[in-house]
Amino acid sequence: MDNEQDSYMTQEMLIETVENQIADGEPQKVKATLMRLVMTGTSREEAIQWIACALAVEIFDIMKNETTFNAKRYDQHLDALPNMDWLDD
Repeated sequence: MDNEQDSYMTQEMLIETVENQIADGEPQKVKATLMRLVMTGTSREEAIQWIACALAVEIFDIMKNETTFNAKRYDQHLDALPNMDWLDD
């Protein structure tokens, strides 16, 4: 697998995870964020991608720092969407 395909698979897995979070209703903030974004004119597809970005930050931190999932920070990033200035941190 080349790097482009690896990245695609990672994005696909993130989106699938977000879709599962929405279907499971856990965490509740994910579905609420999707509804908020769609109600303000964002397409469902774009909203899912933004939520996947917030999830990717948490997964990257777990892998980089060998730590646990930070639900509070994930919630904060979801609350900030569609603004993604926190990606520069």
